[in-house]
Amino acid sequence: MKMKLSAVALAALLFAGLPLASSSAYVGISVGIAPPVIPVYEQPYCPAPGYIWTPGYWDYADFGYYWVPGVWVRPPRIGFLWTPGYWGYRGGSYVFNQGYWGPTVGFYGGINYGYGYGGHGYYGGEWRGNTFAYNTAVSRVDTSVVQNTYVNKNAVKNTGSRAGFNGPGGAQAKANVREQAAAKARHVPATSAQRSRAAAAKKDPALHAKNNNGKPKASAVQALEKNNRSNAAAAAGNKRPGKQAAAARPKRAAKATTGRRAAAEKVPSKAKRTDRSARAAKNKPAAAPASRSHNAAQMQRHRPTVQRANAPHATQPMRANAHRPRPAHARKAGPAARGHKPAQAQQNPKKKKKGKQPEGR
Repeated sequence: MKMKLSAVALAALLFAGLPLASSSAYVGISVGIAPPVIPVYEQPYCPAPGYIWTPGYWDYADFGYYWVPGVWVRPPRIGFLWTPGYWGYRGGSYVFNQGYWGPTVGFYGGINYGYGYGGHGYYGGEWRGNTFAYNTAVSRVDTSVVQNTYVNKNAVKNTGSRAGFNGPGGAQAKANVREQAAAKARHVPATSAQRSRAAAAKKDPALHAKNNNGKPKASAVQALEKNNRSNAAAAAGNKRPGKQAAAARPKRAAKATTGRRAAAEKVPSKAKRTDRSARAAKNKPAAAPASRSHNAAQMQRHRPTVQRANAPHATQPMRANAHRPRPAHARKAGPAARGHKPAQAQQNPKKKKKGKQPEGR
């Protein structure tokens, strides 16, 4: 019931146009308990040029307040600055006004968040064209990493209250004309890096006010910072452009190389087979097998004595006799086929002449 009345009172303030409502276009939840004071801890070094410091603040959940440590983040646009969120007291409740990015810094309750946020404006650095320069008098910057620096010690003077809210018992500042104009200008909400940091702090019991009595330890803040860097590095590695394609390229290249090697191996094999076939065709007479088979059949029918005489040599290859004339002594066993005279008939006259010689010789 109390939460509903607080919401109604907040709506009335918005329509009434009071300084609290006009100081920010983003209004969050309202709580009946005041937040703790702003703790003091060492600012980490700026990681790289172009980052802007966003201070820590107290956020609220069902279990109570929890501390969201400050962090260096890249602005969503060149020339934009961060206006921190703050708790303001109205109508018996504490209302949180969300922070935002804009061309100028608006009202953040006059609360001294430190490191350039003394209660009004931001003195930790400034835009110089498209480059952000850092005031080393209040910002922790390693000059060997960040070259665009300057020194303005006036920023550490006239700082506001370190109370955790604006109102009775807290900071008493009111929005000036410049800050009211900044609240009406165009805004950009917190970046994903800021939102993820708030979500991580919500899950860390060491940052809950009920566990640390409103004074989070520096070790808990450093542990969150370390985990945040590790998660950011892992996310950047997984989302690197073309990583999966680069990982797949060696496999495709290996597959293509294997295919080309296999094709190269197949070509010589085919050429070798073609060469062997050509040599076999060259050495093998085209009509020899058929003619030899036919002649062998005829010889078997007409000259059985020749077949018996040549039987011991029947297992020899036919190629040796393909182009060689048959010896004369092989035809002594029988009559010649197809009307040819046997070799013995041609040699008998000589033997008969020898037989007619006188016996005395």
